[in-house]
Amino acid sequence: MKKFYFVLIMALPLLSYGQELVSVNTEPVQELKGFKMYPNPAYGEEIYITTETNGNKQIKIYDVFGEVVLTDRISTNTLDISRLVPGVYVLQVTEQKKTMTRKLVVK
Repeated sequence: MKKFYFVLIMALPLLSYGQELVSVNTEPVQELKGFKMYPNPAYGEEIYITTETNGNKQIKIYDVFGEVVLTDRISTNTLDISRLVPGVYVLQVTEQKKTMTRKLVVK
C-alpha cells in the first residue's frame, strides 16, 4: 500500500506539468471608436448613439435575464426606446463588424 501512495505522489507533478493553458478567444477585441451613448439614465423616449464614423448600426437591447427585448437598425444617431419599461438593460451596438456593449438605465 505504501508503494501505491509513493507512485501516486511521484506522478502528481508529471500530471500537472503536462497541462497547458488554452485560449479560446484569440481574436483581438475591436471596439467602436468615439462611441457615445446619451442620456444615460434615459428619461425620454429616445437615446442618442454616436461613433467616429456614424455609419449604419445594428442595435440589440437585452434585459437582465438575457432576453432580447429590442432589435433595430439605425442610420442616424437616434434610437427609439419608447417600448422599454423602466429598468436596467444591456445595449449592444454593432457597426462595421465592431461591437460595443454598455449598460443602459431607463427611468
